[in-house]
Amino acid sequence: MHTKTKKRRSRCLFLLFSHTPTTEQIEDARLSLGVESIVAMPQEIKNIWQQFPPDVLAIEPMLKPVKKWLSQKSNKGDFALIQGDFGATFLMVLYAKDIGLVPIYATTERKATEIMQSDGTLTIEHIFKHRRFREYGK
Repeated sequence: MHTKTKKRRSRCLFLLFSHTPTTEQIEDARLSLGVESIVAMPQEIKNIWQQFPPDVLAIEPMLKPVKKWLSQKSNKGDFALIQGDFGATFLMVLYAKDIGLVPIYATTERKATEIMQSDGTLTIEHIFKHRRFREYGK
């Protein structure tokens, strides 16, 4: 009996973070993670993810549309780059693991320059350079 094997599509990287990925991050995702497709949040999901009201006691109900989007669009084994509000990140990392995704975050090298202004104020400039992706919990 001939059994047809289901061809698995290439792995995707779903972005749950507020900024646009850098060229270095995109290249690293393709090389180190083997992803061919990078999927950004639709605008309505991005609007939720970018600003959780600080006065709200529980944000989990607000994450329902984010979870729905992720579960409908992703497949087991896909990656989810999750960074943002600490509570939302924690909840979405747990959820991603529950549905079989690999939750990751980006690590950076940070350089800071401090400049004392003539009026006595201090200006600090931060430069972030992508280094690698790391899986949550490892």
